[in-house]
Amino acid sequence: MVPAILLSLTLLSADPSFKPDQSNLPVTPPKAATVLLDEKGKHSFVSMAGEKIDWPVQDGVIVSTPKKNQNHIVSKLHFKDADIHVEFLLPDKGPANSGVYIHGHYEVQILNSFGKEKVTQEDAGALYGFAPPLENACRKPGEWQVFDIRYRAPRRDESGKIVENGTVTVWYNGKKVQDGTPFGEPKSTFHPFRFGTTPYLEKIRDQQKKTMTGPVFLQDHGNPVKFRNIWVLPADERAFTYEPDGK
Repeated sequence: MVPAILLSLTLLSADPSFKPDQSNLPVTPPKAATVLLDEKGKHSFVSMAGEKIDWPVQDGVIVSTPKKNQNHIVSKLHFKDADIHVEFLLPDKGPANSGVYIHGHYEVQILNSFGKEKVTQEDAGALYGFAPPLENACRKPGEWQVFDIRYRAPRRDESGKIVENGTVTVWYNGKKVQDGTPFGEPKSTFHPFRFGTTPYLEKIRDQQKKTMTGPVFLQDHGNPVKFRNIWVLPADERAFTYEPDGK
């Protein structure tokens, strides 16, 4: 008999229904999705301090602004399990380092990996610290690119210990680069709750372990990566808008 935890992970990784159409960008958000950045530049992100962001926004595009790798932006939307859609454009110069930090712990890597023959856990489409992409799907700088991420949060017991690993499936420019990849406790020493954290994030961190819900971050890693058309489609009724201190 297959243990229930292993069975649930197997079924999730083998889910054939998650095959988003990425052939034409931008992709129109589903009606049930919560849009985090729309075509007019309206967004629902705050800074790591819970304040107004200083990333420039124009014509529906938002640009990463570096501050010692500690200037990520944070969604007001918190969720448990969800599909996450992010479109981005790499700069012409530099490594184009950025990423999508899910719940602030798990990074789907953005990097200029165009033309690279052997990809690693540091390349575009990797689950940083856990798994390299299954193949190199990175386009060259100057072309819009897209992630569709199906995220299942780790399950924790009352003490906060993980009792069931999370999983992630990622479609990147029409190619599946993560397929039900399992992950446990976060590994990076530089994720937002460990490096440059703030009182605002500390409150999120504490409630996240109890509820297994959290935001999505766009990463500042010193490169002006552009983003547009960002939305989240929650898989359950756990999603909410986070307002600290009851505000």
